[in-house]
Amino acid sequence: MAHQFLLEIGLEEIPAHVVTPSIDQLVERTKAYLTDQRITFETIKPFSTPRRLALLISGLADKQPDIEEEVKGPAKKIAQDADGNWTKAAQGFARGQGASVDDIVFKELKGEQYVYVQKHEVGQPVSEVLTGIKDVITAMTFPTMMKWGSYKFQYVRPIRWLVALLDDDVLPFSILDINTGKTSQGHRFLGHEVEIQHPADYEEALTSQFVIADADKRKAKIREQIQAIASEHDWTIDIDDDLLEEVNNLVEWPTAFAGHFDEKYLTIPDEVLITSMKDHQRFFYVKDAAGKLLPNFVSVRNGNDQYLANVVAGNEKVLTARLEDAMFFYQEDQKHDIDFYVNKLKSVSFHDKIGSMTEHMKRTGIIANLIGQRVGLSETELADLQRASEIYKFDLVTGMVGEFAELQGVMGEKYALLFGEKPAVAQAIREHYMPISAEGSLPQSNVGAALAIADKYDSITAFFAADMIPNGSNDPYALRRQAFGIVRILRDRKWHLPLLKMGQDFEIALSNKHVQFNPELTANLSASRQRIQEFMNDRVRQWFAGQHVRHDIVDAVTNADTSDVVNMLDDAAALVAHADDGNFKDAIEALTRVARLTKDDLLNAPAVPVDPKLFENEAEQKLYDAVNDVKAHFDGRTPEQNYKALADLQPVIADYFDANMVMDDDEAIRRNRLNQLAQLTKLTIQLGDLKQLIVK
Repeated sequence: MAHQFLLEIGLEEIPAHVVTPSIDQLVERTKAYLTDQRITFETIKPFSTPRRLALLISGLADKQPDIEEEVKGPAKKIAQDADGNWTKAAQGFARGQGASVDDIVFKELKGEQYVYVQKHEVGQPVSEVLTGIKDVITAMTFPTMMKWGSYKFQYVRPIRWLVALLDDDVLPFSILDINTGKTSQGHRFLGHEVEIQHPADYEEALTSQFVIADADKRKAKIREQIQAIASEHDWTIDIDDDLLEEVNNLVEWPTAFAGHFDEKYLTIPDEVLITSMKDHQRFFYVKDAAGKLLPNFVSVRNGNDQYLANVVAGNEKVLTARLEDAMFFYQEDQKHDIDFYVNKLKSVSFHDKIGSMTEHMKRTGIIANLIGQRVGLSETELADLQRASEIYKFDLVTGMVGEFAELQGVMGEKYALLFGEKPAVAQAIREHYMPISAEGSLPQSNVGAALAIADKYDSITAFFAADMIPNGSNDPYALRRQAFGIVRILRDRKWHLPLLKMGQDFEIALSNKHVQFNPELTANLSASRQRIQEFMNDRVRQWFAGQHVRHDIVDAVTNADTSDVVNMLDDAAALVAHADDGNFKDAIEALTRVARLTKDDLLNAPAVPVDPKLFENEAEQKLYDAVNDVKAHFDGRTPEQNYKALADLQPVIADYFDANMVMDDDEAIRRNRLNQLAQLTKLTIQLGDLKQLIVK
């Protein structure tokens, strides 16, 4: 007989951003529990609102299947003593399986006798198994946890009621002082208690009490209501999915409505208006058919349409107060010039262990110029980059950004244009924050990209020098995000920027420009350089993980003798492209055989010319000629072309090893052959540490 089970956890209002992850977690934990308990089921339907997390499980098996299992125990020599008496080991084994020593049999395994017992376990009924769902509930974790009353137990919010119904019967258990029952709660203001007679009645019973428990249905209703309002007024409303998700998790009975604000506020930049509506008030902003922002908004009430005019008026009042603040800051900020704000940055701390924001900007300017020169920016771009680096943080001390921190960079661009800066400079001010997330938009201009890399690189360098390095999940200064942003920008721009070399040049430039960290941090710069490169390599690995690149290929390119991110990405692409070639295994084995014979002292030392006069056979000459040919064209080829050229050396390398003993007794011949192999290895390591590759 198939059963239905309803579980509902009634709570105080859960933060909107926690609702969806919480119900997803409950579903996954429940699936894992049922699977572990060998209880089959057909479907699990989730329900969630700000006040409840619920599951409707259908097609549950009547009981666990019985277990018939032969269990292996210790070896006979351990289970019995010399006189054939059962040892404590044998007795304990039998007792642990619910048997006695009389049930033990001997079987031979790999030439040795072992004890076995036949284990029979009767499956428990589903009603007994499901009482363990209490542990599933209490084991859940949340980003924010709280206690209530005098209890030490922590949960996302206080639990107020529990419903646990197996078909028509309450499944009894309790959490703290809350016992399971059939009674759920309707909408906090519109509904009442409601008794659930059967799990299948749950959704309809709550609907009668003004609760749409199905999150997808509730979201669809909100979307439908917003679109109806837009059609009625001939508006265009772009329904942001993230905002819709948040609003959906704020309400149980949604009613959308339209509001209005004074047209005078349209003189404020659109970004300020949108931030005020969307981020602060959870309103959907409105545009006309031409894409122009209108003095209207749409919001969603957690309730019905009664007294809706009062709700509209209240929301308009709150928004107007915020827009009035924005108008004030916008007008006040324009009473000063950029130099005024830049000067104020001298008293703004970047970090108390590192220095001021002004010092951070000066260092960023030095790095930005190094990057611009390295990647070949034009003279105009370099001039724009220099100007941008001198002012790019100025908006942090404006009133608008002080009130609307989300607009840093955005207001920098707006104000820079108002103050007469070039559009390219203003754009770079906005773009230097990009990307603001792992998948965020990247800078569109060369100047913005260079400034973004420079700003992030100085932050990473400074915090590493101060020994404030991310550890585990602890990354308070978002250094991982900034480093990953550098990787993404370099990949997007195809900029070859050896970071180790840039770190060396940065230290020299700091000294020449007399822009120093404090003495302790300056002393740590060189020591931090390699750690920073390893940190950046980890971010490259993160990017590869997102692309599902083979781990051995990732290890090969990130362990290579390069700090150029684009080279790592291109080298990996070349290896991926040829990993399924018929000759890949033979080629890699040949090249790695050469690499293993090459000692580090030869790789790190200046190249020693190979002397053809010391060759003893034609195979040495052929390898010499082939390597020189590859070397002559190496720098002008793509990594894929270089891989092909090196792979084509496989038969020449094979002939070479067939004809020669590298470690010859004659020291001159031996050294000449090692130098010859070192030349080839120096080419292969530019593709990566091929010894890391797994070939079968």
